[in-house]
Amino acid sequence: MLYENVASFAATYGLVYFIILFAVVVAYALWPGNKSKFDQAARLPLKED
Repeated sequence: MLYENVASFAATYGLVYFIILFAVVVAYALWPGNKSKFDQAARLPLKED
């Protein structure tokens, strides 16, 4: 394999991989079932021990 072929493959499919990964992370963050976990995590810095 030539360097150009590998670089082209990595650029094309790397971009697709990161777009899919980003979509999964956003879907996880906005999933209604995770709201309570994120609300609890948001209040942690304000919690007094």
